[in-house]
Amino acid sequence: MKPTAERVLDVAEDLFAEKGYQATSLGDVADRVGIRSPSLYNHFRNKEALYRAVLERLLERFSAPLRELQEGAVTRARIRDWQARMVHMHIDNPNLARLLQHEALSGGPGSEMIIERLFKPLIASSAPPPGSEVTLGKTAVRLMPWVVMGFNNIVMSYVTMAPMYKDLLDIDPLSEEAAERQVEFITRLTDAFWATGLGAESDPS
Repeated sequence: MKPTAERVLDVAEDLFAEKGYQATSLGDVADRVGIRSPSLYNHFRNKEALYRAVLERLLERFSAPLRELQEGAVTRARIRDWQARMVHMHIDNPNLARLLQHEALSGGPGSEMIIERLFKPLIASSAPPPGSEVTLGKTAVRLMPWVVMGFNNIVMSYVTMAPMYKDLLDIDPLSEEAAERQVEFITRLTDAFWATGLGAESDPS
């Protein structure tokens, strides 16, 4: 059996993703873990500390692929691999996308942490290398942050809206087959960007 602190994090992650920060209580977490509420304080000093620990674990997991992408030359093939990996990660664990949706709509103490750990590195990754602005073109440079945010929004909204689409599709939208279709769609979308006048000159393949 997992250590109690890890089980608490697992349960809290599910509950925060399901109900949001405001609507989740430490009593809810303790009940689902199967321990008494006071026992939670042996591991986390309050609900905010537990929430931040849940966020830290999720953000570290989902930020790792971007750091790996940035360690070498950013080619089209490696961008495709990163995109595919992110699609599969979000489908395998939709809790981050659901938790972020609650944070955006209902608020919580994690907004600054999310911006610093997740969104700023994503936007920073869209900045062209020094001197490449000429080949990229002004429009492409200006739109790159929106391209990155657009990809992020497509993937996250896909997993949060999947329950509503389930009865409309011929397959479960969170299945492996559906994940491959989503990867194909995003790959084609990315290829379309590079094929336009915005991206053709900057094709990093």
